[in-house]
Amino acid sequence: QVHLVESGGGLVQSGGSLGLSCAASRRTYYAMGWFRQAPGKEREFVVSIDETATTTRYADSVRGRFTVSRDNAVNTVYLQMNDLKPEDTAVYYCAVSLDITTNQARILYWGQGTQVTVSS
Repeated sequence: QVHLVESGGGLVQSGGSLGLSCAASRRTYYAMGWFRQAPGKEREFVVSIDETATTTRYADSVRGRFTVSRDNAVNTVYLQMNDLKPEDTAVYYCAVSLDITTNQARILYWGQGTQVTVSS
């Protein structure tokens, strides 16, 4: 079992930046990533990074604005979000999967989520 704890969410104005962190209870040796769920919408893929941090995959809606990274020494994955837009408002969930995936059915572990709100 792996427990994931997200932090760093909050309220920011449009065009601003936020950084999220997700600490795992132990080394996962798996891909890690982020999904998000906006009010009234289904949860959607944001980004995934492989275990060695050599391969990443981004949703088209965030590519060029968001950057994922990980530090396996502290079992943590990070999401730096720049040029935030109101449509980025959502609960952001950290996720662990065997490999890079956009498919939620392949997620092994989920975090509890952290709220990101972008005001216009």
